[in-house]
Amino acid sequence: MTFPDSGVSPQPNGARESSPSVADARASFGHRAGPPPASESSAEALSSPRWRPPRTDQVFFTGLAILGGSYVVFILAMLAADVYFISYADPENIGRVLFSEDLRYSIKLSLISCTLTTIFSLWIAVPIGYLMSRHEFFGKSLIDAILDIPIVLPPLVIGLSLLILFRQTFFVHLDNVFPIALHVPAVILAQFSVACAFAVRTLRGAFDEISPRQEHVALTLGCSRSQAFWRVVMPSAKRGLLTAATLAWARSLGEFGPILIFAGTTPQRTEVLPISVHMQYAAGNLDAAVAVSLVMVVIALAVLISFRLVVGGSLTPNLR
Repeated sequence: MTFPDSGVSPQPNGARESSPSVADARASFGHRAGPPPASESSAEALSSPRWRPPRTDQVFFTGLAILGGSYVVFILAMLAADVYFISYADPENIGRVLFSEDLRYSIKLSLISCTLTTIFSLWIAVPIGYLMSRHEFFGKSLIDAILDIPIVLPPLVIGLSLLILFRQTFFVHLDNVFPIALHVPAVILAQFSVACAFAVRTLRGAFDEISPRQEHVALTLGCSRSQAFWRVVMPSAKRGLLTAATLAWARSLGEFGPILIFAGTTPQRTEVLPISVHMQYAAGNLDAAVAVSLVMVVIALAVLISFRLVVGGSLTPNLR
């Protein structure tokens, strides 16, 4: 078979024209080695000695680490300051406060009230969060803004509003029959009024991340709306529920302003841990106030670590 004279001689059968590789071409033109080709596997790309992250990326992540790490260092510095201060305090004074009957009652009331507040918050936050996530209705934007009022209002204002509600309106008749203000129910109600708003916001975000397509498939398979909610939506929102519960519990533990106004500071009746810190500080016993604060830190860390263990099964993230 003859070929036209094109200046290119045909190659023998089975032979291919050799061409330089991409790496050789880059080397011949003086280019620096860049990231491996897309055809290589991720493991080969990461293990290749040619690949190096660009210097701009290193500067970027270093800046993020400095900004984020500064806040972590600030938190650790506050805790270290408390520990340093308490190390020079009078041991007898600290022991007398830490092993007192008032503090034991305060810890017990804090644990019970925070747990009840978390249960009530989830009980209300689940239906509100689901409705706000899945349905459109008249006045939705207004209700959404109302739900955020406990978050943006000063805590003292919330406590004052609760006190007026149960002492200056028709609810005073309920308060006369079933004492609420300045009693233990006031502690739970004051914590609930703030913690529930955080739980609602968290659960609405969790429901927004769940595709409505899953519910539609369940409905086409014969499930009712309630069955689709309990069998499809709630299992998918498990992490959101645990996050909302932890946030509500932790927020209840640190609640102070509404409790101070609405429940008072009666020892062994409405005294929770934040009130204990306030009472010790008001009495001029700064050593005891710092000691009780560290007790709150230990309890908060125990709750947060337990949450990590329940949700992820480990204190470290799964990197695989």
